[in-house]
Amino acid sequence: MAPRLSCFVAERRPSPLKKESKTDKRKWMEDHEVIENEFGFLHRSTITILLLLQFVMEPAGGFGLEDQNVVDSANKMPLYSNIRLPDEHIPYFLHNNMHIAVTCEKDSLCPFKKYLRELESCWGYEKDCKPEYRFSYPVCTEATSGWANTVEGAEEIFWKQADFGYVKEMLLEMQTLCEPVSAGDSSLACTKYTRYCRATNLYIDLRNPRRNTDRYREDFLEEGEIGGHCKLNKKALVDEGEHKSPLQSWFAELQTYSQLNFQPMEGGNCDLVIEKPTYFMKLDAGVNMYHHFCDFVNLYISQHINNSFNADVNIVMWDTVCFKEAVFSLLPRMRYGLFYNTPLVPDCFSTGMFRAFSQHVLFRLNITKDVPLMGRIRVTFLVRSTQYRRVLNQQELVKALKMVSVFDVRVVDYKDIGFLEQLKITHNSDIFISIHGAGLTHLFFLPDWAVIFELYNCDDDRCYLDLARLRGVHYTTWEKRDKVIPQDKGHHPTLGDHPKFTNYSFDVTEFMRLVLSAAQRVTQHPKWHFTQYHTEL
Repeated sequence: MAPRLSCFVAERRPSPLKKESKTDKRKWMEDHEVIENEFGFLHRSTITILLLLQFVMEPAGGFGLEDQNVVDSANKMPLYSNIRLPDEHIPYFLHNNMHIAVTCEKDSLCPFKKYLRELESCWGYEKDCKPEYRFSYPVCTEATSGWANTVEGAEEIFWKQADFGYVKEMLLEMQTLCEPVSAGDSSLACTKYTRYCRATNLYIDLRNPRRNTDRYREDFLEEGEIGGHCKLNKKALVDEGEHKSPLQSWFAELQTYSQLNFQPMEGGNCDLVIEKPTYFMKLDAGVNMYHHFCDFVNLYISQHINNSFNADVNIVMWDTVCFKEAVFSLLPRMRYGLFYNTPLVPDCFSTGMFRAFSQHVLFRLNITKDVPLMGRIRVTFLVRSTQYRRVLNQQELVKALKMVSVFDVRVVDYKDIGFLEQLKITHNSDIFISIHGAGLTHLFFLPDWAVIFELYNCDDDRCYLDLARLRGVHYTTWEKRDKVIPQDKGHHPTLGDHPKFTNYSFDVTEFMRLVLSAAQRVTQHPKWHFTQYHTEL
């Protein structure tokens, strides 16, 4: 398979029974909160998501394992011409796409020849991957009772929980639920609990959608409205329904998958046949960056499962739709899934998969890294202009930071800055400081030597600590409760007293002690540009 299209099935507009006026059309758009563009009708709340995906999911040269063509039939260009990946990732991509590597070797114009010497490089989930050529290994400082008996055992568990071992487990789980019998037939294969699925020649009938106030309905598609021409193992499909939940599996959408008596791609059975492979996603709560990246991280992992890094964005609005190739992406809140409340073995950190995700996004969005000035440490203080979790003595803390001559201090409010500029600032920070909030998700895009300082975690002690462990950057937070002063007990609208619903003042001396300790961490990191010890620290 070779999925190259990321698809949001957003708002399907009913076909008008009579010629409609511009006023009728405008009213329908206002009622459904959609806008019209070159993709069709698009819900306003997905605009930001789609803009980011258009950057991140541009063609990257990934054609699935089954596609062995050496020329892109769409533009008659060699397949290597589509490769757009970070330099560090190219040998790993070529390892999994040897037909492209062979083409490159034979073509004198191929610009990737230097990577052909590294074709043993592998992410870690491939069957032929030798341990010494894996992309990376996590690090554990000790074995925690109840998790593992040895440090090596803890590292293996952590690799399977949150690194490329997770992809390997998913690949091992894949089973065929609807098997093609003859040429032109459909197919459906899924991991356990239908958390991730691939389909070919998929038929979906959207003419009679059942709607209510629920964001994701569990009976949206009935028997005969989704399916394919293949031999369906209905019992095996039904057996995977244990995790039926909107953001934990695709079972609600696929439980009515039917064995059709016609081939979807033949005989004009569909108003539209989408030739390009398609990714389906169900979005997490789109309220802030933390929740958006629940989606993006799992989409990136899905690309690895599918061995495909080539994508685009479409909106589907026709009555009946057939997809030649479709991927049902991993979801943001799967049980024991990744990112959101992921259970992690203690005392382990630094997964190659999350580092690769960071590199992939930064490369696609063309976010560059500036070399810091000799002897300078770049400190970014992210402020909040929200009602709660504001730093009441912020000016006092910033003044103290600026008293340290080796610090380049920048105070920013990302509310007023475009996302690309936000990433540029974050990626060129050595110490990133903010109180508990979604803005700390930016830690994904810090350089490897950076320190993330969660000024106060508001009793949510695992959220950003675990994200930092996954990414592999050092995490620190406030240590002495008697040196942080809440404005009041906090006022949650339903739960009463709550530490996330108030504002705070911080002891300046203790604050500077923690920042200077973070600075020492930065300067002692093996990837830090300058080895000279900063005596002023």
